[in-house]
Amino acid sequence: MGIYRWADSSSVHGAGVVHNAGMPIPAVIAAAFAAIIHVCFFGLESLLFERPTVFRRFGLRSAEDAAIVRPMAFNQGFYNLFLAAGITGGLLLIAGGQETAGHAIVLYACACMVGAGIVLLATNRRFLAAAALQAGPPLVALVAAFVL
Repeated sequence: MGIYRWADSSSVHGAGVVHNAGMPIPAVIAAAFAAIIHVCFFGLESLLFERPTVFRRFGLRSAEDAAIVRPMAFNQGFYNLFLAAGITGGLLLIAGGQETAGHAIVLYACACMVGAGIVLLATNRRFLAAAALQAGPPLVALVAAFVL
C-alpha cells in the first residue's frame, strides 16, 4: 500500500527507486481531491459568501437572507478547511515516513467528510448532488484504503 515517492540516496532501496510508503495511490488521489473540494467550499462559504452568485448556489434568494446565514456559513467554511488540512497533513506525514499517523489522520478526515455528506442528504434529499460531491471522493478514498 502506499504513497509512492522517490527514495533518497540514503534509502535501503537506493537512489531513484520508487517504494511504497503507506497508502494506495487511488486512495491518495481521492483523498487529495476531497481536500481540494473542501478548500473550495471554504472559499465559497467563508470568503465569497456575500456575492449573489455564491449565496444563490446555497439556495438563498436575497442579500438579506445571506446576511442572516453568513455567520453560520463562515463557521462551516472553516470546518471544511480544517478537514482539508487534516487530509493534507496526513498525506504529508505519510510522504515523510510517518505512515501510521498519516494514514489514521487521512482516514479520520475522510470519514468525517462522508459523515457530513450523509447528514446533508438526511437534512433534505434536494441536496443529493451536493452530498455526493462532498462525500463521494472521501468515500472512494476510504474504500480504496481498505480494499487495495
